[in-house]
Amino acid sequence: MNEKLAQMLGLTMRARKLISGEEQVLNAVRSGKARLVLLAADASANTAKKVTDKCRHYEVSCHTVSDRYELGRAIGKEARVVVAVTDANLAENIQRLLAPNP
Repeated sequence: MNEKLAQMLGLTMRARKLISGEEQVLNAVRSGKARLVLLAADASANTAKKVTDKCRHYEVSCHTVSDRYELGRAIGKEARVVVAVTDANLAENIQRLLAPNP
């Protein structure tokens, strides 16, 4: 995970626009609150399938990032497997950081 992405996730967490934890993220996706979902690359196959299927069904962008420890560290918590960004502007900025540079 690059430094800018980690900083942006930390900012999102401090702004209280980030949800972490599998059930809370799935509820946010179902309710339409989630704008972007980030999934750790080392998530279990079952969790990854559940989250990606739910995101696909509700048309929420889902990206895979580093591992659960880096994802947790970026938001100032223990290891986190999945997080959701609830603010549209912050989600757009994070997606820009995730997009490969031309």
